[in-house]
Amino acid sequence: MIELGELLHSRGLPSDRKATKLVRHQDARFDLAHLAATGYFEAYQSNQKSPVFNCDNIVSFLGERHSNARLYGVYRVCGVAETKGRRWPDGWPYQDCPIGRFWYDLERLSQFDDLAGRVVIDWGGSTRSWHQWLAPKEVVEILPPGYVREFPGCDQVLLTHAELKQIVDNPLAHREWHRALGSIAGIYLILDTSTGLQYVGSAYGTDGILGRWQAYARSGHGGNIQLRARIKADPACVHAWQYSILTTLSQTAPRDEVIQLEALYKQKLGSRAHGLNSN
Repeated sequence: MIELGELLHSRGLPSDRKATKLVRHQDARFDLAHLAATGYFEAYQSNQKSPVFNCDNIVSFLGERHSNARLYGVYRVCGVAETKGRRWPDGWPYQDCPIGRFWYDLERLSQFDDLAGRVVIDWGGSTRSWHQWLAPKEVVEILPPGYVREFPGCDQVLLTHAELKQIVDNPLAHREWHRALGSIAGIYLILDTSTGLQYVGSAYGTDGILGRWQAYARSGHGGNIQLRARIKADPACVHAWQYSILTTLSQTAPRDEVIQLEALYKQKLGSRAHGLNSN
């Protein structure tokens, strides 16, 4: 068994258990994976309603199925101040959410960054105890670099742009994603989560959905006129895009059949009149 402390202490984390807290974030009010992918998780973590980070360092995890937790990062606690009218940052997707009393100054420690997103531990039976003093935790898995998640099946695919790029750029860590998406044609949806606008697209031919999505991972717009214009006006807009699959077809499906089905979904979702499809 590999113990979490073995990985962390060897990289400079103090062994004094009263110097460090382990933190497992799981919050039904927020989509934490989306906050992490869009760069707003730091604000979420730094704001607390009570003085819970009464330590020198925190080891931060995102809660997963059962009692598992995946490492997000290791931070030095540099200070804390009362909020006193402080607001959420611009672009924060939950502006109506009340701000907690305490705002922590947290410095991310870069020597642990190569483990972030890869180290999965068993938190133990008491998942309600979301912050705990450093204690032995079993490392149940160390995932390959760039790993996002297991392929969930086509009807369950839901990816941020950052996740799509990681999957495309790390084929060895995501063999099942590449195999599955590369073997089907289909109709897909890109949702701009910041505006609710939708783009319906289709994929067919040799590389299927994978080939089409690789183009989005590289450029963001995949050659589409409206998406290209949005990126030109605001290059950061891709961070709000979400990719999903509406329906799948055989890779041998005729092009005309795929295009006809794509047109039907555009009509159903109104993505021409009220979305990002120009035709």
